[in-house]
Amino acid sequence: MHMVAIGFWGAFFATAALMLAGALAAFAKSHRRVALSAAFTSLVSALFVVSYLGWLTVSDTALEARLLAHVAIVSAALLGLMLLTELGLLRGADVARRVRWRMLAVAVVTLGAGWLVNARQALALSSLVALGIGLAGLLIAIRSGRRGDRLAWIAVFGVVFMLVALAGLSWIALDRRGVPWLVHPASALAGMAYLTSIGAMLWRRYSYLIELREVLAQGPRYDPVTRMQSHAALGHVVGLAFLHQQQHPARPLMLIAISIGNLSGLEKLHGRAALNHALYVCASRLRRCVPADVEMVRLFDDGFLLVARDAGDRQRLVQLSRLVAKRLSQPVTLSTSAMASDLEAGQAKWAAQVGVGLLAATSEADPSVVVSRVNDMSRAAQSYASRVAWYDETSGRICELASTDLP
Repeated sequence: MHMVAIGFWGAFFATAALMLAGALAAFAKSHRRVALSAAFTSLVSALFVVSYLGWLTVSDTALEARLLAHVAIVSAALLGLMLLTELGLLRGADVARRVRWRMLAVAVVTLGAGWLVNARQALALSSLVALGIGLAGLLIAIRSGRRGDRLAWIAVFGVVFMLVALAGLSWIALDRRGVPWLVHPASALAGMAYLTSIGAMLWRRYSYLIELREVLAQGPRYDPVTRMQSHAALGHVVGLAFLHQQQHPARPLMLIAISIGNLSGLEKLHGRAALNHALYVCASRLRRCVPADVEMVRLFDDGFLLVARDAGDRQRLVQLSRLVAKRLSQPVTLSTSAMASDLEAGQAKWAAQVGVGLLAATSEADPSVVVSRVNDMSRAAQSYASRVAWYDETSGRICELASTDLP
């Protein structure tokens, strides 16, 4: 095999291994359906490629061809069932049941017919039937896409590349010495595109399970718009933080409030959909820049609260406040329609009017008073050039946190 071909097949197996690692991570988080589907796809695809490349330890050519014929039809049937039923391309239990029985009948008939001819012909027959199963899946995916299932178009993309990879691997298996070496890179790239498409489909199809898990666990304390704890959980989060500070006086507590002053105006101008989009974007940006040891919760309808239980390194939190003010103030194009087809067609340019307030708290203070004060500080900071305010204990005033200041 050409060295370039070996490199491309190595990249394919790396893609399969990455998909398997993602499946294990999903399994560790109890998303077993996602994990099993992803692991099944990566393992079956890798086994199929290993078999068709001739890397099995079978010295008898006829026996190897018979084995490949079985691997081809079984892999095609299993992957076809997973694609059509597990990913929801077949609607209804009765339809899915009929498809399973038909797929099983096709596999059994193909395997039986393969024993009536020689091994090479059996391999060619199984490969053709596998291509036929792929074409049937392609037609079903196209039909689902035309009915409005946007996810089905990703399936169309994946199945097309699967057919290319299957055709190339069939050529390789039937004519190992005569096949051009360029068939190997083309088949490997098509296989990687197929695995990537399946991974994207699985994530988009089952991502709602992650959201559902949070909703079931937290109920009204979970905000699905920002995907973090809602304002209903504010008292619980702050109460635990103050209790922790009482138990560990040496670990200072700091609260960082973020308020957005122009959300109400955005809703009046462009509607609720634009408001929800703005909150979603702000929460996503906030989640990407806030470290894991800082807890996040919604603060009223137009802000967020960050709770740092171990605020010994104030310089780090000051830098975090400046980073938050900078990131959330970046302009964004918002969708003004709640229709799924219009989500990526932004129509409103908007930049958040952000204010950030920092306040160190003590265990003797009233938590509600502290939260109210730091929220007022964040609103005052909206008028500052730095957009960050802190409480100056020396003067007893709320002051702007300039680039050279350190509270």
